[in-house]
Order: sequence, then C-alpha cells, then structure tokens
Amino acid sequence: MKILVINAGSSSLKYQLIDMDTEKAILKGLCERITFEGSELTQKNAAGEVLNIKQDMKDHTEAIQLVLKAMVDEKYGAIKSIDEIAAVGHRVLHSGEDFKSSVVIDDEVIKICEKNAELGPLHMPGNIACIKSCMAVMPGVPMVAVFDTTFHSTMPPKAYMYAIPYSIYEQYKVRKYGFHGTSHKFVSEEAIKYLGKKESKLIICHLGNGSSVSAVKDGKCIDTSMGFTPLEGLIMGTRSGDIDPAASEYIRAKLNLTPEELVQYLNKKCGLMGISELSSDMRDLNAAADAGNEKALLAIEACAYRIKKYIGSYAAALNGVDAVIFTGGIGENSVIMRKFIMSDMDYLGAKLDPAKNALREDGIRDIATDDSKARILILPTNEELSIARETKALAFNK
Repeated sequence: MKILVINAGSSSLKYQLIDMDTEKAILKGLCERITFEGSELTQKNAAGEVLNIKQDMKDHTEAIQLVLKAMVDEKYGAIKSIDEIAAVGHRVLHSGEDFKSSVVIDDEVIKICEKNAELGPLHMPGNIACIKSCMAVMPGVPMVAVFDTTFHSTMPPKAYMYAIPYSIYEQYKVRKYGFHGTSHKFVSEEAIKYLGKKESKLIICHLGNGSSVSAVKDGKCIDTSMGFTPLEGLIMGTRSGDIDPAASEYIRAKLNLTPEELVQYLNKKCGLMGISELSSDMRDLNAAADAGNEKALLAIEACAYRIKKYIGSYAAALNGVDAVIFTGGIGENSVIMRKFIMSDMDYLGAKLDPAKNALREDGIRDIATDDSKARILILPTNEELSIARETKALAFNK
C-alpha cells in the first residue's frame, strides 16, 4: 500500500510517497513558488536520482497535476500509475476546537477548516486549496486531514486557558493550542515502545528552526510550550518566544510598526537571529561562539536556558519524569545544546553521559549515564510517517 503525504503552504507543496509495507519513503519532492513566476518542482527517488522541472504553477491544482506526473515519470518516478496511490494524508495546521483527532475529509470537514482559517492565516488557505485540488484531480481516493494541533487537544483547561475574560475565550477561541503535534505524537509513541512502559512521564523537546516542548503522560499531552500561535514558548531561529506583551508594544512604538508589522518582527527578526545579530542557524552560531563571538554564545545559552526552564516546569506538572527526549534538527544533532540543557539536572535524576552525547549514530539512542534515574533519549522524528500511519488507520480501518 502506498500513501501520498502532502504538506502544503501558501506557495509551496512538500510531498512524500510512502510504501506502508516497509514504512519507507520511495519519493520525496517539493514544489516552490506556486502562484508566482519561476515555479519549480524538485523530486528525489529512492535511488537518489533527482528530477527538476521548471514550470509555472498558477495554483495548487496545477502543482498537484505536476506532482502526479513526476511520480509516474519513467526514469525518476516510483510508480507506474497514480492508481497505485491508495490514499492521501494532508498535514493541516489548525483544528481549532472542532477536531480532537485526524479525520477523513468530506465537504463538511472542508467547511470547518475554512471557518478555522483565521486561526492560521499563513498556512490554512494553502492547506485547504491543496485538499480541494487533490479531491478534484484524484476523485475517489480517500483523503485524510492530520492536524498539527490535535495531539495537544488532551490538555486540560488549566493548561490551555489564558488569564483573559472567559467570554473572550468563548467568543473568539483565544487559548493555547500548541503545534508540532505530528512530531510530538510520533516521538511519544516511539519512546513508549522503546522504554517498554505503558505508564510514562515524558518531556519531548522538538528543537529546530521552530521549537517546542511538550509534557506527555501515558501517551497524552498535558501541556506544551507553543500557544495560540507558534510564536509563544521557546527562543527559536527567528521567533522571540515568550515576551512581556508590554515590552512588545514598547518595541512597536519605538520602531513605529503597525500591529501586523510587529507580529512579523517577532516572528522573523528575533530569536537566535535577534540575539546574535548573525544567524538563525545553530551551526553558524556554534562556529562563531567557538571563534569568540560573545553574542553568538549568548544566543545559544539563552536558548538552552529557556528550554531548561520548560523542562523543569513540566517535570513539576508531571510529578516526575521517566525520560527527556530530544528530536528535530537541533535536538538530534547539536551536542552542545544537549549539554547546556541537561547540565545541572541532578534534581531530576537525569545525568548526561558526555561520551554518549558526543557520538554520532543513527536511530534511537540513550545518552544518559547507566545510573541515571531518568533516561535521556535522542529520537529522530518522522512526521510524514506519522501522517501516513494516521491516514492508513482512518482510510482503511487498519
């Protein structure tokens, strides 16, 4: 069984074709600059052969048509006919409070997604356009919406409520939602299997250009660092994370920004980039810090300190922790970040083994000392596989 996984943005479309018999991707591709001049498709098959097509795509329908053509390409494709695609799993940003899990897409689901588009104005229109395009180009093929927020829907009200008038929450649905849900779900499930514990207390650190931490008890999220939008929480590549709202208003006035420009500023000009005034890439910052750049080192230390504080607060919320888990590009690859984050965690019973932390290995690995009471895991995430599994389960009840 082959399942197509699609992650659509306003002007982009990432896709993977996954063989569910092996749970391996047999094709990966990206369409860029959809609706603009200079559109381009780049696709790589399992043999590593790359197909590049430069062709304008005026909308997501044309992009999907080009993707389907590329997948059956005699040399660079992986299937002989699109009839081999059993189902399509769509990553959709926001479920609002309407869905608590993934759903098979029908007209009613699309209407609800359109209603919730204002909660994710940058991503939801592209998500919806791609769903409609797929349904038009692939009639009869089951479509499943896998939301980025639903894993966090198990948070209790005390965790997701902001201290605002309750009527504002009721009327406008202003609350913490959390994001990166497909990653946190995949990692928590794999960690539970690895640890062999049905009852577990996990703290998952998804660290990349966008970063978030979740507290997961017995496989269910009880809290997470991102909020109403992905801006809340940790210091990220270019996002500020937690900031005093009055400080952001002060910045807005001093820089003479509109409210919309302020939100863009906090999303695009802050974070690691803002503190270092050098780069949002942790690799660049590590190299600069090693060369004596004090602002680069400060950015790294501040980022690690914020993560450490969230781990501490979630250990309190969970009343202990069985494992702290690192995933995402930074979480899986940055030795120095893991060292900074997990130093002085004796109160948790979590002891990092420096030699294990420095090793570069594939797959799940435990980098805690043998006598550590809490395990420290590096666990590569696979959001596309998580979406494919959800799609298979819903579309075929398997």
